[in-house]
Amino acid sequence: MTGPKPHLGRSRLMTMASAAALIAASMMVSPARAADDAVLKKWIDEEFQPSTLSKEDQLKELQWFAKAAEPFKGMEINVVSETITTHEYEAKTLAKAFSEITGIKLKHDLIQEGDVVEKLQTQMQSGKNVYDGWINDSDLIGTHFRYGQTIALSDYMKGEGKDVTDPMLDIDDFIGKSFTTGPDKKMYQLPDQQFANLYWFRYDWFTNPEYKAKFKAKYGYDLGVPVNWSAYEDIAEFFTNDIKEINGVKVYGHMDYGKKDPSLGWRFTDAWLSMAGNGDRGIPNGLPVDEWGVRMEGCRPVGSSIERGGDTNGPAAVYSIVKYLDWMKKYAPPQAQGMTFSESGPVPAQGNVAQQIFWYTAFTADMVKPGLPVVNADGTPKWRMAPSPHGAYWKEGMKLGYQDVGSGTLLKSTPPDRRKAAWLYLQFITSKTVSLKKSHVGLTFIRESDIWDKSFTERAPKLGGLIEFYRSPARVQWSPTGNNIPDYPKLAQLWWQNIGDASSGAKTPQAAMDSLAAAQDSVLERLERSKVQGDCGPKLNKKETAEYWYAKAEKDGNIAPQRKLANEKPKGETVDYDTLIKSWPATPPKRAEAK
Repeated sequence: MTGPKPHLGRSRLMTMASAAALIAASMMVSPARAADDAVLKKWIDEEFQPSTLSKEDQLKELQWFAKAAEPFKGMEINVVSETITTHEYEAKTLAKAFSEITGIKLKHDLIQEGDVVEKLQTQMQSGKNVYDGWINDSDLIGTHFRYGQTIALSDYMKGEGKDVTDPMLDIDDFIGKSFTTGPDKKMYQLPDQQFANLYWFRYDWFTNPEYKAKFKAKYGYDLGVPVNWSAYEDIAEFFTNDIKEINGVKVYGHMDYGKKDPSLGWRFTDAWLSMAGNGDRGIPNGLPVDEWGVRMEGCRPVGSSIERGGDTNGPAAVYSIVKYLDWMKKYAPPQAQGMTFSESGPVPAQGNVAQQIFWYTAFTADMVKPGLPVVNADGTPKWRMAPSPHGAYWKEGMKLGYQDVGSGTLLKSTPPDRRKAAWLYLQFITSKTVSLKKSHVGLTFIRESDIWDKSFTERAPKLGGLIEFYRSPARVQWSPTGNNIPDYPKLAQLWWQNIGDASSGAKTPQAAMDSLAAAQDSVLERLERSKVQGDCGPKLNKKETAEYWYAKAEKDGNIAPQRKLANEKPKGETVDYDTLIKSWPATPPKRAEAK
């Protein structure tokens, strides 16, 4: 595998981690032996609270880790992840705890996300062990299950790794396990942190009686959380050109970024097309056509362009690019067009943006800091997050947005004993003993039991809707890149280069998406010729007319590719935020009830 670095620091930039954190990227502890019960109890009392487990059960779990690790005492084990707040906590605190408890000298490196992918490729290419354990995005699930170099954890836990698999791990408690499962129904990665891309808005402005009356008079429906893109556009127009100023400050109805830069890629691969209505029905990803517009038949990708049955350059995809460009030009601050992701991220917290359609929940901790213009004196936010609005092509049953799921991964090229020791650590940092406390630190949930814990019920009012969303039935419509993408590093890099041409004005949206679709087909074709991915590798469809594929979708009862709609702006529709929240279940699923 080769290819440049996708996602250069998306999550790191989102949490605005300090430069020092990037340099101080690991923690190593060298205990002489595994810990006794007094040490375990000290960690439980002083660090691992709150927990969904009783202290007695926490002690049992830690005792199991200490015993299971005995064959590996004194070994130096290396694990790597990207730099976000959650992983900083793991590297600086949990790695130290693990080392003291087990006697394994655990070093957890923090590097940029693109570097994680590059080093992962190096190990897969060379067969030489670079790291013993990896925490990398589940976006690579299609890559992992096809290349045959990644351990299928569902097999490993029952076979080779049975003696080092935590009996209290409780796989069914992980909310992201479907994202890390291949078409063969095997789980290849263990979710370690998870965050979503949602809609963000100024709750205080949306509930202002004067603004509500003006909006209703102009548009004929209530100012509220937009259900569709038509309403989002109306709200953007309203705040930008009708309200114009609040407390003497110019306000904008939208925020985005547009510089032709690698960070532009994840603006689109992180499911923008799915929000518009590109692809087919299916959770966690559309089948046979996913949100990248790639068609898969069985387990084989067969095309990206509309002429091969894909939807990357179909009407829904082009519509998504047109809206992106129009809104940025008309409703965002003028400097947004020339911004990268990292430059645009802090802007909503400055207090002059009414809403943002594409906003990551990893920003939550930075958006609730005391003293910000968007935080009240009592510490509650002036803003809220809510489910994303959908575009004109979207149909019920389709995914609606993106979730990032950093996940523990083991490679076959790692020596078996080192792999077992690393597997112990990957389980430890996701175990019930530590996961609730880790969730409070990083706000990146992986367990149903943590989401429903009373400690988050108490904290919810200060998190702007984060807990309500993760407890809602809507949550499943947000998912990572899926199995249709056979080589994520190779394909992801194509997006910013081609869509950047539309953003800069060098190409029309249609021409840019035609170019992207052709480039993706070219990669699929090269993978097909190489035969390196076996029976689940790409096998391109022959080219047909767009009409052929439109008719086939209609005959088969699928959606993609869709014909161009006569009206791409239906009437706006909104929902009252407080009514929406009340409509969601107030009680946890039975298995998530606090123990």
